[in-house]
Amino acid sequence: MQTYLPIFVMLGVSAFLGLAFLTLHRFLGPNRPNKEKLSTYESGMPPTRSARERFSVKYYMVAVLFILFDIEVIFLYPWAVNFRSLGMFGYIEMILFILILFVGYIYILKKGALQWD
Repeated sequence: MQTYLPIFVMLGVSAFLGLAFLTLHRFLGPNRPNKEKLSTYESGMPPTRSARERFSVKYYMVAVLFILFDIEVIFLYPWAVNFRSLGMFGYIEMILFILILFVGYIYILKKGALQWD
C-alpha cells in the first residue's frame, strides 16, 4: 500500500484542483450573456434544424461497430510485440481471433448495418 500512496495523493490533488478551478471560474470569470452569445451555431453557421432531432439507429450502429472493431485491433499490438515468444500456439490463437472478427464483419455486411439509405 505504501507504493500506491503517491498515486492516491496525485489523484486527490488533481481532483481538488479541478473542483477549485471550476468553482473559481464562477466567481472570477466575466459573465455578460447576450443574445448573440446564447444563440446556437454549428461550425460558425446558423443551424439548419433543431438540436432535439432524432438520429437514425444506423448512426449509432456504425459508431458501436467502429468502437468494437477499433478495440479488437488494439489486441493485435501486444500480440505483434510478443510474436516470437508466443510461438505456434500464439500464432494459431491470433488466426482464430482474426477469423472470428472476419466472420463478424461478414455478418454485419449481410445484415446491412453499414449501408446508409
